[in-house]
Amino acid sequence: MKGLDWDDLRFFLAVAATGSLSAAARELNVNTTTVLRRIGNLEEALDARLFERLRSGYALTQDGTRLLQSLEPVDNSLSSLQRDFQAGSGDVRGIVRLSASEVVAGGLLGPILPLFQAQSPDIALDIIADPSIYGPGAAPRVMNALRDVDIALRLARPTQGDMLVRKLTDVAYGLYAPAPYAKKLGDLPARNDLTDIRIIGFSEDERPLGPVWWLSRAEKAGHVVMRSSSAATRLAACLNGDAVAALPCFQADNMDSLVRVAGPDLVGSLELWLLTRADMAKLGHVRAVMDFVVDAIAGQSTRLGGL
Repeated sequence: MKGLDWDDLRFFLAVAATGSLSAAARELNVNTTTVLRRIGNLEEALDARLFERLRSGYALTQDGTRLLQSLEPVDNSLSSLQRDFQAGSGDVRGIVRLSASEVVAGGLLGPILPLFQAQSPDIALDIIADPSIYGPGAAPRVMNALRDVDIALRLARPTQGDMLVRKLTDVAYGLYAPAPYAKKLGDLPARNDLTDIRIIGFSEDERPLGPVWWLSRAEKAGHVVMRSSSAATRLAACLNGDAVAALPCFQADNMDSLVRVAGPDLVGSLELWLLTRADMAKLGHVRAVMDFVVDAIAGQSTRLGGL
C-alpha cells in the first residue's frame, strides 16, 4: 500500500469544501490535473474511495465524510494558531475576508462599503461572492465555510459546525415580471400555480427553502424557459425577457422596468444569518466588521422585508 502524503490532505479538504476540481485548483493555485492526481494518491494510500464523481461536481462518499470528520479538529487547531496570537494585540486593522451570496454581496454590502471605509480606514474588506442563492455552503461545516474566511453571511441557518451564529433579518422575495409581460398577465391570482406562465427558475440543486420551495411547486403548471444557479443571471434574464422570476424585493423593487406581480406573503422569504468562529470574534478588526454589518442590516430591515 502506498504511504500517506500529509500534503494530499490539503487537496482533499479543498475539493470537499468547493465541490469541484477546478474550484479547488483555483483555491490552491495549481492546475486541475494536480488536484486529481493528489486525490488519487490519497485514495490509493487509504484504500478508499473518497468522492463520487457526479455531473454536478464531487460529492463525499461515506469514507470521505468519515475522513473529513476526523480532520476537522486538526484543521480547526491549525487555522486558529495565527488568530490566537493576533487576538492578544487588540489591533483594529488588517484584512477581513467575508463570504456571501452575490445577492447579499452586491445588493447589501456593496452600497454600504464607502460608509464602512470612512469609519474604519485601516480595515480592508475582501468579499468572496458566490452565485448560488444561499452562498458557499448553505449548511456549512466549520472547515468548509469558515476555513478560509473570517465572516460569512448566509441566506439559510447553518446546521453543522461549532460557530457563533446570529440571525440578522428576513429577506423577502416576490415574483417579478418585465412591465410588458406583466401587462399581458393582468392580475395574477394568489395561487400556488403559474399555469401557462413563462418562468425563470432556480437551479434544481438549490435547497427547497422559502421562495425556492414555493416556486418549485408553483412552476409545475407553467413553462420554465430557463434555470440558473446565479442570481445575477436570473435578474438579467427577467429584465430582458418575457418571463417571471422570484427575486429579492429589496433588489427588484429598485428596477423601474420590473413589476411585482406577487409579494412575499405568497412567495416567501429567507433568513439572513451571520456566522463566524469564536476565535475570529476575538480579533478587533473582525469584530469591527461584524458590528458594522449587524447595525447596517438592522437599519435596512424594512426594505429587506419587502415593505
